[in-house]
Amino acid sequence: MSNVFEELVASPNALEKLVSGFEFTEGPAWNAALGYLVFSDIPNDMMWRWSPDAGLVRYRQASNKANGNFYDGDHRLITCEHATSRVVRELQDGGLEVLADHFENLELNSPNDVVVDRDGAIYFTDPTYGRQDYVGVPRPVPQPRRGVYRIASSGEVELVSDAFVQPNGLCFSPDGSRLYVNDTERMNISVFSVADGRPSAPGRVFADVSGEGEGGPDGMKVDEFGNVWCTGPGGLHVFDATGQHIGHLPVPEVVGNFAWGGAEMRSLFICASSSLYRIETTVRGHHPFID
Repeated sequence: MSNVFEELVASPNALEKLVSGFEFTEGPAWNAALGYLVFSDIPNDMMWRWSPDAGLVRYRQASNKANGNFYDGDHRLITCEHATSRVVRELQDGGLEVLADHFENLELNSPNDVVVDRDGAIYFTDPTYGRQDYVGVPRPVPQPRRGVYRIASSGEVELVSDAFVQPNGLCFSPDGSRLYVNDTERMNISVFSVADGRPSAPGRVFADVSGEGEGGPDGMKVDEFGNVWCTGPGGLHVFDATGQHIGHLPVPEVVGNFAWGGAEMRSLFICASSSLYRIETTVRGHHPFID
């Protein structure tokens, strides 16, 4: 472990289990306006809310096997649904608005993870995991590609890249000049340069995610300094902006995803299989709409 990583997580042994008893947790997203975390339990077809004051509260039952979640600039929750192959946005009355479910007249495979750029454009990955048993509904795969897509302000769904076996987690650098996308099957992270609001293709391999233990590239985020945090074997792996591996945070269960939250965005919430964990960091997590 490098000195740089030690400055980010002062005490890796301070990992705290907040709640357990789930099947497979995923998609944590911090609601900064109301001070709670939303996350998914995919096999149980549930979404949950956790806060320091109220603890665990049921958020959305029959979630269509929701996976990734992200809050946009208006504090609206955007969710990827495995069972329906949709990207949806929650309305004020609790209803859901469909943002994407097809590309080129074919149903999407199973939107997996989602992020919003500083201009409000929505990006999501579309592997085939949601058409498999346990975390999805077994059914034929309609798309010939495993793509990364962009939903423009007009609502048009655009293909960013299909140079993946199974694209999964994605995030932007703090200045918005880079889009990172990982590939679970290839065990690596790719990076795309962003100019005039659009990533250029092709991307290039940014880092390989390797190590001992179970798990692979899935959820991914950046901190305020541009370090890339990604799930991987044995927990979380951290890379600096050049792609150099600077540290590994061990987690006792396979990690699906994670997100920063709390009053100062320094609490790292980790969705790891049956449990939700928390660890305090000395660095703020980056979110385009949270100061």
